Amino acid sequence: MNTFYFNHIKKYLFLLDVVFLNLAVAIAHYFIFGNDHPNFSSKAFFVLVNICWCFISFFNKNYNISQPPNINTIIDKFLMTLIYQLLLVLAAIYFFKILNISRGFVIISFGIFSLLVILQRTWLFYFLSEKADQYLKKRVIIIGNKGIANSLISTFTKHPAFGYKDYEYMEGSEDQSMDENFYLDELLVKEPDEIFVCYKEMSIETLDEFILFGNENAIKIKVVYDAISRRKRNKGNTNDLPILHLDAQPAVSRKIRFLKRSFDILFASVMMITGAPVFALIWLITKISSKGNAFYKQERIGKDEKPFYIYKFRSMYVDSERFGPQLSKDHDPRITKWGRVIRKTRLDELPQFWNVLKGEMSIVGYRPERKHFIEEIAKKTPEYKRLLSHKPGLTSLGQVHYGYAENVDQMCERLRFDLLYFCSLNLNSDMSIILKTVKVMVQGKGK
Repeated sequence: MNTFYFNHIKKYLFLLDVVFLNLAVAIAHYFIFGNDHPNFSSKAFFVLVNICWCFISFFNKNYNISQPPNINTIIDKFLMTLIYQLLLVLAAIYFFKILNISRGFVIISFGIFSLLVILQRTWLFYFLSEKADQYLKKRVIIIGNKGIANSLISTFTKHPAFGYKDYEYMEGSEDQSMDENFYLDELLVKEPDEIFVCYKEMSIETLDEFILFGNENAIKIKVVYDAISRRKRNKGNTNDLPILHLDAQPAVSRKIRFLKRSFDILFASVMMITGAPVFALIWLITKISSKGNAFYKQERIGKDEKPFYIYKFRSMYVDSERFGPQLSKDHDPRITKWGRVIRKTRLDELPQFWNVLKGEMSIVGYRPERKHFIEEIAKKTPEYKRLLSHKPGLTSLGQVHYGYAENVDQMCERLRFDLLYFCSLNLNSDMSIILKTVKVMVQGKGK
C-alpha cells in the first residue's frame, strides 16, 4: 500500500497553511500601513498568529482527513481551528497588553487567510475525490455473506477515494469459525492490509477470534455488522453500510500522548531534583551494605518490542541470576538485608525516573518484562502483545491492585488490570495510580 496519500499529505497541508497565514498577514499589513516598516505590535501579532495556529492545529486534529473526504467536514475543521486561534490570539493580546494593534489589520489578516485556505481545501476535496485511486492502494479481502459483500464492492466502485481497488472476495459460511487453520493460513498468504467481515450474525467468540487475528498480524479488521456492543469501535462512513473498525483497545489520541509525555517529564524532573539527597543516601547505604555496584541495570522489552536497559538500586547479591532468569519471591535468599527494605518500600525503582526522562518509560503504564518471560506470558495470554504498543511504566494499575508476581500464571492474572488501564487512558487515572503507589510505599507492601 502506498502510504504517501494520507500519511504525508497533511504535512504539506500544514506547511502550506503556514505560508498562507504569513502571506495573509503581509498583505493585510500592506493594505493598512502601506510600505511602513512593521512596528513592535505588528511583529508581535505575526509571532502570535503563527504560534497559536501551530498549537491549536495540534490539538484540534485539523489535518486528519477522513475517507472518503467530505468537503463540509474539511471546511468545518478549518473554521473551528480558525475560531480557536482567533480567541487565543485575542487572549494573548489582552494578557501581554499589546493594545495598539489595528482592528482592521486583524480582520483583514484573518479574512484573507480564511479565503485562501477555503479555496485550497475545496481544491483538495476534488483532488482526493477524483485522484485517490492513483495514490492510495489497499489490498482488501472481503469474506462472508455474498449479498453484503456485493453491496460493499458497489460502494468501493462509487467512491474511489477509499482506495479499495485491489479487493478479493472469499466465500464463507454465515458464521465462519476462525479455528480452522487452513482458513487463517489462506488469509495470511494473501497479505491483506484490511479484511472486511460481512456476516448477518456473528457470535462473540468468532468476533474475538477476528480481533485477535488482526492484532497479532497487524491487519485492520472492519465488520459490516450493526449489532456489536462489546468492543471499542469507530464507525465508518462507507455509504450507508454499518462498518465498524474493530480493535481490542482504542488508539490513544495525540492530545493524550502529548499531555502524558509532558506530565512524565515534569514529574520525573521534579522527583530527581528534589529527591537528590534521598538518591544519594540510598546509593551510599547500598554501596556499603554489600559488595557490588549500587546501581543495577537489566534489559527489558519496551514500546514496539524494542529492548532497553532499566535502572534500579541493587537489592540482590551480585550474580544472583547466574543460572538464568528468575522471578523474586517471599524470603528470597538472593535479596540482601538492605535490599528487602528498599524493595518493600519500592525505593529500588527510583532510578527509573531516568528511564522516564529518556523516553523509554512512562510514570504509569505496565511493568516491563524480560524477553524470556514475555514469550512465556504470550503463550498463555496472547493479549499481552497489545501492551507492547505502549510505553512501560514505573508503576502500573496491575502493580497497585495485584502486586508483584512470583510466576508466569500470576503475571497473566495481573495482565487484565494493565489492559483495563489502557482502555480508559487519562491523567486522572494516572494520578490515582500514583497516589495508590505512594500508599503501597508508605505501608511497605512491596516485595
